[in-house]
Amino acid sequence: MTAIPQGRARRAVLVSAMCALVVTGTGLTGCSEDPDEGTNGVGKLPADQIQSRTRAAAESADALRLSGNVVTSGRTYRLDMRLNSGGGSGSVTAQGATFQLLRIGKELYLKADADFWTQEDGKGDGSDSDAAADKLDGKYVKVPSGDPAYKKFSGFTDKDVLLDGLLTLHGSLDTDGHHEQAGTRTIRITGDKGDGGTLDVSLEGKPYPLRLARAGGAGTLTFSAWGKNFSLTEPGKDETVDYGKQLPTS
Repeated sequence: MTAIPQGRARRAVLVSAMCALVVTGTGLTGCSEDPDEGTNGVGKLPADQIQSRTRAAAESADALRLSGNVVTSGRTYRLDMRLNSGGGSGSVTAQGATFQLLRIGKELYLKADADFWTQEDGKGDGSDSDAAADKLDGKYVKVPSGDPAYKKFSGFTDKDVLLDGLLTLHGSLDTDGHHEQAGTRTIRITGDKGDGGTLDVSLEGKPYPLRLARAGGAGTLTFSAWGKNFSLTEPGKDETVDYGKQLPTS
């Protein structure tokens, strides 16, 4: 073991003692560690540059996981999605009903139980609509590209569309201190002092966005598994139903 020079050791002890004296005697924290020490350095940048770098990092990532709530058109959606450049998969909950989404390229599938289809159809009166719901129960239903449901739900599976719409803070940008998200140090940026949303950006590794609180109480989302790609598997023919030109959700 290499011996520490006595002069250096004495200085270290003296500095520690002085810090303890300052903190104990005055409550000051002038000897505290630099919160940006050992980080990727974005915490020292102006808010607009932090936003630019986190958007660039997000756009360059092959994949991510997104979870949380989004409020749009007066309806709250609970999302838990894995997304990559080829599509996405995961679950969506709205109005107490949960369904699965799977998109591979341009092909979009929706999987739900019979209650979901009956509720979406708005009938559930024991007629043909119930028979159709039973047929769709637990199956991957191929959503026609021209159906209103395709546009309504495909955005939840599109990495670029989601990030472009979500990673925007409104109003003047500012920083709001150092924080932590799931054990990772972050720098927080805000729009209009938080009224325009807040975004926590990772200070470790690439400056990925980790947590977003949307403006106007329009939901809170967390982002994880950045760059951890995954495979999307097309459902088998026995698992799939081609409903036709229009779904009951339209």
